[in-house]
Amino acid sequence: MEEIKETRNPEQKPRTDWRAYICILTGAALWGMIGLWNRRLMAGGFSPWSIVLVRNTGGLALLAAIFGVRDRSVFHIKKEHLKYFFGTGVVSVLLFTVCYFSCQKICSLAVASILLYTAPSIVVILSAVLWREPITKKKLLALGLTLVGCACVCGVFTGDLSVTPAGILLGLGAGFFYALYSIFGRYALRAGYNAQTTTVWTFVFAGAGALFFIRPAELAAAAGSPSMWLTAVGLVAVSTVAPYLLYTTGLSSVESGKASIMASLEPVVASLIGMLVFQESMSGLTALGIVCVLAGVVILR
Repeated sequence: MEEIKETRNPEQKPRTDWRAYICILTGAALWGMIGLWNRRLMAGGFSPWSIVLVRNTGGLALLAAIFGVRDRSVFHIKKEHLKYFFGTGVVSVLLFTVCYFSCQKICSLAVASILLYTAPSIVVILSAVLWREPITKKKLLALGLTLVGCACVCGVFTGDLSVTPAGILLGLGAGFFYALYSIFGRYALRAGYNAQTTTVWTFVFAGAGALFFIRPAELAAAAGSPSMWLTAVGLVAVSTVAPYLLYTTGLSSVESGKASIMASLEPVVASLIGMLVFQESMSGLTALGIVCVLAGVVILR
């Protein structure tokens, strides 16, 4: 087949498909709904450890069922690339969920989500070092706005931190491990795997690793409650499988640092759910933090 050459002004930068941005923002919004399911599961007797198990093994089961019928090619990878999926599945998803869900138990949804979004700064730095992704003025401004948003929600400027030291450590740990998904995921995508294969194998490792947290008594106690089953399905389908597929699809076309900053929409959604559903208070500084995060997303686009 004759190679088709594209004629382009050498100074013109390729434009990212707007659908990639939509995928990232939609995925972030669905992630922001995690607290809606988690709080109900915790109220029903689930510990953060059991929720980690439900989310990751449930994600594996649902993905296996979908692609076992739709496209079995996603199950075929090279042995030398297993390390990438161990990174996305165990180092990122599993450890992130342990830290994040534990943080949500002792902090408000807004604080837990904002602390999580120290992740973009980590991704921007690592992406610049590993792949020489440019650290532009626009990216720095967007990153700065998201960090200011974190400070506003946590009460840094008032000297009244709204979280405990344990909450801060868990939230920052969640941010660090969450950031690594964009790093390991980029390696998998560069190795030639698509978003579907990357997501499936991520949950092969995350689901297997989550078995270490199994607590039969908790699961047995909740097994007879239809509402708990429906809540678990919502967590797995709406706030796990769908957003990871969407975000990884967007990541295949957008710089890791930019994608991570755009995903800062998640704490905005989480904060609104905390306020509207769980009657969590929202101060003026919390509102300012939300505005800062949204401004950062808009600047990048």
